[in-house]
Amino acid sequence: MKKTVHGYLQTGQATCHDPGGAAIPCAGSGQDGEFRRGIPWPEPRFEVLGEIVLDQLTGLFWMRNATPGELPMTWREALAFVAGMNRERALGFSDWRLPNRRELRSLVSHQTRRPALAEGHPFVNVFASWYWSATSAAGAPAHAWYVDMDGGRMFYGGKDQSFLVWPVRGESRMLPATGQTLCYDDQGAVIPCAGTGQDGEFRTGLSCPAPRFSARDETVIDRLTGLVWRRAASLAPEGMTWQEALAAVARLNLEDGGAGWRLPSINELESLTDCAAANPALPSDHTFTEVRDVYWSSTTSLYEPDWAWALYLDKGAVGVGQKSQARFHLWPVQENHEQR
Repeated sequence: MKKTVHGYLQTGQATCHDPGGAAIPCAGSGQDGEFRRGIPWPEPRFEVLGEIVLDQLTGLFWMRNATPGELPMTWREALAFVAGMNRERALGFSDWRLPNRRELRSLVSHQTRRPALAEGHPFVNVFASWYWSATSAAGAPAHAWYVDMDGGRMFYGGKDQSFLVWPVRGESRMLPATGQTLCYDDQGAVIPCAGTGQDGEFRTGLSCPAPRFSARDETVIDRLTGLVWRRAASLAPEGMTWQEALAAVARLNLEDGGAGWRLPSINELESLTDCAAANPALPSDHTFTEVRDVYWSSTTSLYEPDWAWALYLDKGAVGVGQKSQARFHLWPVQENHEQR
């Protein structure tokens, strides 16, 4: 019996697409929609509890009104707004917080767009726009991470910019902590965490095992997720197209006796990131070599299906790239067969 895998969720993607964006059968494609790896979504995923919604996948409680602040606000204003909700015991609770980036991104479905939320979701006032997280950008701490509910991208912006706020409460049973342990002011200076409401104060989520990575010859086992990665974090020195990446994994399996290598989903790639680090955004104890800046995932962007999701590992950002462009790198992954 296979052990339960923690650390990353299924993306929600159920379809497969060629480089031009046309839908194709998933069997043999090597795409996310074929394998659907990760923690599966329950059905129904969400339970409405009055004006609060329980995500039965992660165990987090979200406001049903996805924009209680109504207007965009700066990062400092966002943190202050949530603090004010707690003083007033909004909806009967005083433990609301600005979600960390992994919690906020857990709501994203990669099968939908505008908004990029699971079909049939019960939320109201969801804007196809950017929402703040409580997580600062380690490589540029005057900036904080935000998630686009229009298509699902995750990037960071200056804390003086104005975005939307979607408070959360509770702690996930399966999402890992982001790794962020410090807190920062609007200019990026380190400040004491107590009372800030930032990710570095709460550090919610599962703690990583120590050591997290176990190197074995040419592979590395991630003990947090149970995934096995190639120790050399790029199968080729140069960038390749998305279709070339899928084909290269197929060849690798032929050469390796059907070892089960695949192009990782975007959630599998993101699971590697550590929000305490940048250039690369990997945990300090990682044992990988030949780390590159951007990696293809097997997940198509349903916003524009001739594009696919990619991890910008130098920053830790989740973005997209046009499938036909030979710009990104390939980092194959497989299951840890010892867990079966």
